[in-house]
Amino acid sequence: MNHFLECLKVSKRYVGPTGTVEALHTIDLACDYGSFVCLLGTSGCGKSTLLQLVAGLETPSEGQIIVNGREIDGPSKDLSVVFQDHGLFPWMTVRRNVEFNMKARGTSRAERRARGQELLDLVGLGAFAERYPHELSGGMRQRAGIARALTTAPKLLLMDEPFAALDAQTRADLQDELLQIWRRHTTTILFVTHNIDEAVLLADRVVVFSPRPGRIKTIVEIGLPRPRDPRSAGFAALVDGLRDEIGQKPAGLA
Repeated sequence: MNHFLECLKVSKRYVGPTGTVEALHTIDLACDYGSFVCLLGTSGCGKSTLLQLVAGLETPSEGQIIVNGREIDGPSKDLSVVFQDHGLFPWMTVRRNVEFNMKARGTSRAERRARGQELLDLVGLGAFAERYPHELSGGMRQRAGIARALTTAPKLLLMDEPFAALDAQTRADLQDELLQIWRRHTTTILFVTHNIDEAVLLADRVVVFSPRPGRIKTIVEIGLPRPRDPRSAGFAALVDGLRDEIGQKPAGLA
């Protein structure tokens, strides 16, 4: 079977002043088009490294990464990335930030304006198009970053802990909005998080990483119907199971 995203025996090593550090060891992972996959693990386990390899921002030490039938050897037009830091240009308005990727690709001004406005409306920023990033809240800036990532209609959306720095309510709101965007704009999402509840809420599958060197410890299918209720017994059971897999104690326990 041909998968949309395939990581085949992917390893990554870095050479530093104290020697060689192995960040990832022999990662095998396949994702179908339209799936929502979360990479879950403690800090330093290599999940963000894998995301950067898939994005073409770094090169594997060993192995292959194939997206849409082509081996990744640099940034691809088939994908977009959203980092924890929204990465907006402070000297540009929200509209110009959102249109930036399209302008870089030579999209006409009229098409940029129409597509940009559509996505700003989608993420609830239509009335803030002429504001500058410093005039927005953290959640609004992250919405703008997501809108910018969607302007090129990516087949693969890579997200590296995009909601980690937000307060709980804003994070919950953006999780809901992301799921609505995913359903409306069919795309494959690879989402890095260390938050177990977030992974169970969002993902079709959760890929659990071991500590460095990062290996895939297990892959858990999340069979809960959507929308998911974090208060349900099934949700709690999955959270507890994943907590055991990564060795994380429940909140409040020493």
